[in-house]
Amino acid sequence: MTYDTIIRGGRWFDGTGAPSAVRDIGIRGGHVVAVSADDLDATGCPQVLDATGKWVIPGMLDIHTHYDVEVLGRPSLSESLRHGVTTVMLGSCSLSTVHVGGVDAGDLFGRVEAIPRNFVIDTVEQHKTWTGAEQYVAALESLPLGPNLAAFIGHSDMRTAVMGLDRATRADQRPTRSEQAEMERMLAAALDAGFVGMSSQQLLFDKIDGDTCRSRTLPSTYAKPRELRRLKSLLRRAGRALQSGPDIQNPLNLLSQMAQSLGILRNPLKTSLLSAADIKANPYAIKIMGPSSRLINALGGNFRWQHLPVPFEVYADGIDLVVFEEFGAGAQALHLRDEVERNELLADETYRRRFRKDYESRYGMRVWHRDFFDAEIVGCPDHAVIGKSFGQVGADRGLHPVDAFLDLVLAHGRELRWRTTISNHRPEVLKQLARNPGIQLGFSDAGAHLRNMAFYNMGLRLLRHVRDAQNSGQEFMSIEHAVHRLTGELADWYRLDAGHLRIGDRADVVIIDPERLDAGLDAYAEEPVDCYGGLERMVNRNDDTVTAVLVSGRAVFLDGQPTELVGRHRTGRFLRAAHRSPALGADESALASVV
Repeated sequence: MTYDTIIRGGRWFDGTGAPSAVRDIGIRGGHVVAVSADDLDATGCPQVLDATGKWVIPGMLDIHTHYDVEVLGRPSLSESLRHGVTTVMLGSCSLSTVHVGGVDAGDLFGRVEAIPRNFVIDTVEQHKTWTGAEQYVAALESLPLGPNLAAFIGHSDMRTAVMGLDRATRADQRPTRSEQAEMERMLAAALDAGFVGMSSQQLLFDKIDGDTCRSRTLPSTYAKPRELRRLKSLLRRAGRALQSGPDIQNPLNLLSQMAQSLGILRNPLKTSLLSAADIKANPYAIKIMGPSSRLINALGGNFRWQHLPVPFEVYADGIDLVVFEEFGAGAQALHLRDEVERNELLADETYRRRFRKDYESRYGMRVWHRDFFDAEIVGCPDHAVIGKSFGQVGADRGLHPVDAFLDLVLAHGRELRWRTTISNHRPEVLKQLARNPGIQLGFSDAGAHLRNMAFYNMGLRLLRHVRDAQNSGQEFMSIEHAVHRLTGELADWYRLDAGHLRIGDRADVVIIDPERLDAGLDAYAEEPVDCYGGLERMVNRNDDTVTAVLVSGRAVFLDGQPTELVGRHRTGRFLRAAHRSPALGADESALASVV
């Protein structure tokens, strides 16, 4: 037997949670064809990778991204690939580009996901050739994809396309009978095309960009129970998933979102809800998330929380950060795009009193802890304030923390850069969440919030946490279990042909040097996004940790560097839910090559 690639002598993890072992892995035709305790014969094999002392794991899945726009202009998605992510999920938070045009996509994605609206419009209008789900899949597979793709169809996408963005974001408007039927037809077509399900959103601080509907919430938040019930019934019958975000200000909405997973004389609805987080602003909320998922599933539901398994650290340039959308004064400032108008507002004493009142309010659910003493300035033309919190600056100047913050924003605008950790700050709580079977490990938001956060390497950071605990004699889960949670468990739940590394499985493979699961994983860098006009975004750079990444048996990263395939030839494909995926043939890959 001859092989296209042999991976020699690494510790092999199959993605099921079974015990790992030192094995040689033989790959041919994009699939694993041998897993051997003995040395495989390398005669005629063009590529032999030495994995001695390293871990060989299935490619990781990222189940929550906003790559819908970037994949059109930069389909290599190399920021995820380089960290061992070989399958990414599009269409989160009710947002996708299956049906809307460029301008509507710009309004939907621009402010919510902090992707510059003009680049969203230009990218979608330049690349859009499709009119429905099956054509969308074909369009994606005509691109030189780096990782594999899977997708939700966005509820706001469908609602906007059917009703128009203005009507879709008015509380007094409902879809007509024919519009409701058209949304159901769109969803059914997406499920037939292999989408994993539908994403919706009821969270009320996600706001629309643009002029016509600016500062309204996303279209899916205006949907009434009948509309949602009819769409969900299609998901139930097909056994596909609903991803949703509850209105955290409304406990009844949260309860109903969880209860919908129950069958009770009908099929259970697979539900993945945003999000399980150890929130600084409410440290007790996390205590009910694990028990709630266990209760729902014990009663016959199929419910999961999504969870980012690392500290949720965010950066901001001036006042441009989505957490300000959750209270009135913050949303009022973000509503204004004109810098002069916004500065006039920030200087107004009446406005500042309102901001201070919102800042000091401790009532209601919220995401941001609203503590400017817990917000470090990391960049500013006034070097005297760097390294201090806004609270410290206020104390130095005899000002309220809010006034210290607003004064610095007025003086320096977006040149004022600061950071804070919103949630997942307690390592012991992260350990509990990481092993909870009612929680899915995901929520990286890759491709969005480009200047605010970078969680592309979250899987590596979880593996470091697990390895360090094991080495210290305080193991909270095995390496095998951690790998399973990042790979096979997610693939199986979403019914995707990914996440495993057994004979016959697709050869999506990552080789990790466990000795380099170190502090370098916490560092940030900046990298220009060429399809967004060279905008600098936050990224991770730990190139010594991942020594090789293969997609469909083809090396896309070696020793931290992209191979000649990346951005030029298609290695990934669209993974259709509940379908086995054949290997990507050479002829098929050539169709997506860039000359």
